[in-house]
Amino acid sequence: MAGDDFAPDLVLRNGQIVTACNGLVAEALAVRANRVCAVGTDFEIGSLAGPRTRVVDLDGRSVVPGINDSHVHLGYFGAVRPPLAVDVSFPTVQSIDDIAQAIRHARPAGGWIRGIGWDIGYLDDLNAQRLPHRRDLDEVTDQIPVALRDFSGHQLWVNSRALQIAGIGRNTPDPSDGVIVRDSDGEPTGILQESATSLVAEHMPSLSDHELNQALDTARDLMHAEGITSVTDAALGPGGNTFEGGAAGERLLQILAERAGRDDFSLRTTVLMAFSPLTTSCVSDVEEHLHTFVPPPNKPGWFQVAGIKLFADGVPPNKTAWVSQEYCGGGFGCLTIAGECDEQRLADLDAMVGLAHDAGHQIGVHVTGDLAIEATVKCLVEAQLRNPRPDPRHYLIHADLASPEMLRLLALHGYGASMQPAIKWTIATLMRDLLGKERADYQWPMRTGLNAGVRVTSSSDAPITYPSWRQGVAAAVLRESKATGETYGPEERISLLDALETYTVNGAWQDRAEAWKGDLAPGKVADFCVLDDRVLDIDPHKIPSAQIATTVVDGRAVFGDFADL
Repeated sequence: MAGDDFAPDLVLRNGQIVTACNGLVAEALAVRANRVCAVGTDFEIGSLAGPRTRVVDLDGRSVVPGINDSHVHLGYFGAVRPPLAVDVSFPTVQSIDDIAQAIRHARPAGGWIRGIGWDIGYLDDLNAQRLPHRRDLDEVTDQIPVALRDFSGHQLWVNSRALQIAGIGRNTPDPSDGVIVRDSDGEPTGILQESATSLVAEHMPSLSDHELNQALDTARDLMHAEGITSVTDAALGPGGNTFEGGAAGERLLQILAERAGRDDFSLRTTVLMAFSPLTTSCVSDVEEHLHTFVPPPNKPGWFQVAGIKLFADGVPPNKTAWVSQEYCGGGFGCLTIAGECDEQRLADLDAMVGLAHDAGHQIGVHVTGDLAIEATVKCLVEAQLRNPRPDPRHYLIHADLASPEMLRLLALHGYGASMQPAIKWTIATLMRDLLGKERADYQWPMRTGLNAGVRVTSSSDAPITYPSWRQGVAAAVLRESKATGETYGPEERISLLDALETYTVNGAWQDRAEAWKGDLAPGKVADFCVLDDRVLDIDPHKIPSAQIATTVVDGRAVFGDFADL
């Protein structure tokens, strides 16, 4: 037995401790104060216990490092969960009638009914033959404005009242980097894509401070319940939204900075600032805010503003990702950057990357199509060549169709890629119909990226997918379709341990925090979660149903209790 002055406060024994340290799996873990102090066998760790040490028998359960969800929209996620918004995602809703029922019983926030998550591929009565229509919503209410984001966040479905408030009619021109979907008579259908969504969003009232705090509380609780201890909120600031209503993004950043690290908000948070409206980027916005916007101060270990989020293109499901090979049915997408032609948009992308790089920021670029990825990687590389900086750690967000050549270039320059395996699982079959089987198989090339030496991180992009890392791990290991169970790109599967590392140590690397978090090595912060199963031993198909028993942040249980094990 150890002397009381040096004994651990907590010992977890008889478990499967997945340390994320070079594949090491231990039996026991010891914690002193807020740090891991030892890992090893039951005998080794048990001998450290003192009279006041709490010893917990895990009964074989797994412990994994605290999950680092490297790309979320924290306030947005909380704001689009009940009670502030209606859940119109699958499987909560599976038809237009289900959505109508949800809206019928919804409580308006700020005079609007808001929601997120609809996916045409999972609405049975549409059978993927048409997009939803404003009339579907008008039948429920033509007096209260309704605005429902799709699962990708790149489409907004509104009723006629919302179109009326926004002044959108048959003669309203499409913005240069967005689409007002119209019927055969030229009338708006109620579907707005990419920057056209802002035509309505700018008329929606921002959430109040009370509602923003409520959204953060909801998000924190749901993240902790999923074993998540660290997140990157990838779009806050003057151009970022909490939901709709742009001013909320700047206010939310201030509230988050104030609350981070308090006893009631033990969620480690990294932020990328957004200086332009979501889904588009503009040189003048970046240039202006780099000189005028002062972010809140960092709180070491709890809150940091790391850099800037830029948007290069859209998303493949909406055919707005810029691709070299035509989509099935036509179209190549384009850069979603304010500009009149591809040459101007490319020049503006290079200018924005250069401005952010020269200002010392880490840059995360939303980019999905192969042409847009090639352009973005070249801009990042050239910015570093023009102005060398030590280890800027820029990264691509999504990187759906990154070619092997671009992945090798990312690795060569020490840049990363934040991917979303659960989105792959969600849309794999839809992508076969839009991209063809070969490209759908390759989409989100995690194996190719890791083999190239890229620091690949995994994330949920919540609320785009629910922040279940177990579902993400299973998707990365299996690469199966949610809709059909069919396998897409088995050659891009990764191992279970690799998948866990993309959610832990690699996320810590993206945060420049690998020296103190991300794995369970002695000296690292005591952030971890306990599952009710042995994650390394079960069928990967069963990983998503493995329950989180306890989540610990900084040595303190924030979800569940060891007494319940």
